[in-house]
Amino acid sequence: MTESLPVDGRSLTLDQFLSVVRGRSAVSLSGDARTAMAASRAVVEAAVRRGRAIYGVTTGFGQLSDKIVPADQARALQLSLVRSHSSGAGEPLSEEVVRGILLVRANSLARGHSGVRPVVVETLLQLLNRRLVPYVPSQGSVGASGDLAPLAHVALALIGEGEFVGPDGRRIPAAAALVDHGIAPLELAEKEGVALVNGTSLMASYLALAVADASDLLDAATVAAAVSFDALEGNPESLDDRLGELRNFPEQRDVATALRKLLGGSGLSGARTEYRGQDAYTLRCIPQVLAPARLALGLARRVIDAELNAVSDNPVVFPPDEFVSGGNFHGENLAFALDNLAVGLAPVAGFSERRTARLVHPAHNRGLPAFLAPTPGLSSGFMIPQYLAAALVNENVSYAHPASAASLSTSADQEDFVSMGAWAGAKLHRLLANSRTVIAVELLVGTQALELRRPRSGGAGSEAALRAVRELVAPWGVDRPPAPDLDRLAKAVADGSLVRKVRTAVPF
Repeated sequence: MTESLPVDGRSLTLDQFLSVVRGRSAVSLSGDARTAMAASRAVVEAAVRRGRAIYGVTTGFGQLSDKIVPADQARALQLSLVRSHSSGAGEPLSEEVVRGILLVRANSLARGHSGVRPVVVETLLQLLNRRLVPYVPSQGSVGASGDLAPLAHVALALIGEGEFVGPDGRRIPAAAALVDHGIAPLELAEKEGVALVNGTSLMASYLALAVADASDLLDAATVAAAVSFDALEGNPESLDDRLGELRNFPEQRDVATALRKLLGGSGLSGARTEYRGQDAYTLRCIPQVLAPARLALGLARRVIDAELNAVSDNPVVFPPDEFVSGGNFHGENLAFALDNLAVGLAPVAGFSERRTARLVHPAHNRGLPAFLAPTPGLSSGFMIPQYLAAALVNENVSYAHPASAASLSTSADQEDFVSMGAWAGAKLHRLLANSRTVIAVELLVGTQALELRRPRSGGAGSEAALRAVRELVAPWGVDRPPAPDLDRLAKAVADGSLVRKVRTAVPF
C-alpha cells in the first residue's frame, strides 16, 4: 500500500504539492497536527461558552463586525457565511487549481491556529483522496479577506449544498456525490465557516502551479533559443562567461552556461569565416533577456515556499486563551509574485517570436528559403505560425499588466485596499499557456531550419532537440496544417518531456 503524505501545516514542499495535486498522491492528517488542532479548538469552545465577543465567531463579518451574535446562533452564523459568500461567476476553475486549493487550505488549518476540529481537515483530504472536485467558479475573489467567494464554493460542497464536477465536466449535486463516496457532509461548528473561506488558498494554488510551469517554460525557451542560434549561425562570442562576470548577474551567467553546453560541438554557430557584424539582439542578448525571468521565478519560488505552510486565517488562535485579529488573509505578497512573474515571462515569449520572425525572413535568415517553404510561392511554409506567435505575444501584453497595481474598495470601505491576486493568477496561467505555444512555434520552425543547413549540424543540444521534435513532428516536405504539430509540441513543453530528452543527451 502506498504511504500517504502526512499533512501537518509545517512541512509541505512544492514537490509534495505537485505530487498530490498533479500526481494524485494520497494524503492524511498527521498526529502532531491533530494534537495542535485540538488545543486551538478548545480555546474556541471555551470562548463561546463564556460569551466572548470574537470576530467571525460571535460577531458578524467585514463591516458587520460590530454586530454581536448570541452564542446559541454561532453555528448558524458559520452556515450563513458559507451560503452568502458562495457568489462566484464564470467558468469553473480547473481540476488541478481546485485540488491545489483543497491541499493548501487543509495544510493551513492543520497547523493548529484556526480553531477548527480535525474532521474539517480530514474531509478536505478525503476529497483529494477520492478525487472529488468541488465546482468553483473562477471569478469573484479580490484577493483580500482571502479568496472568499471561491473558498465559499468549496465549503458549500463540503456541507453537501454545493456541487462537484465529474470527470466528464458534468456538475453533480454535492449531497449525492458525498453519499456515493461514503463521506459525511460536514456540519460546521463555531468558527469553521470563516476558517474555511478566509484564506489565500486560490492565489497560493495559482502560484504553486505557475512556479512549476514557469520553470519548465524557461528550460524549453533556452533549448529553443539554442536551436535558433545554431540555425541562424549565431556568434557564440556573446556567450563568453566573462561578460556575465562583469555584469555581476549570476542568472545571466547561468543562461550563458546552459547555452554553451547546448551549442557544444556545433558546426553552425561560430563557424563563420567572414566578418558579418554583430548579431541581432535576439541572438546576442539571450543571457541578458532570459536572466530576469529566472530572477522573477526565484522570487515567486521564495513566496510560495513560505505560503504553502502559512496560516492565512483571521482571527488566529494561540492557546491557551488568545485570539489575535490581523490581516494574514491579505494576498498582496502572492499578487505581487504572480504579477512579477507575468512581467518577467512576457518578454520570453516576445523574444522567441522575434527569432521565429528572423528564421522565416529571407533578408535575415542567412540563405534559407523564404518562410522555410519547400517551394516558395507554391507553398507558404511557416508564414502563418509566425502570425500565431505574434498574436499570442500581443495577448500576453494585456496579461502582463499588473492586477495588484490597482484596487477597488469592498465591504463598505472596511476592506479598502485589496490585492486582486486571483486575477493575477488567472492571467498568469493564460500567459503561460500562450507562451508554451510561442516556444512550440520556434521549435517547429527552428528545427526545420536546422535540417536545411545539412550537411552541417548544430550543437549537441540543438541536435538532441531536433531528434525530440522529430519524434512528434514529421519534417516539412509539403504544406500541411501546422496546428496539430504545434499542439503536440506545446504539450511536450508543458509536461517537460521534450526538455528531459534534451537533458538526457546534454545536461544543462
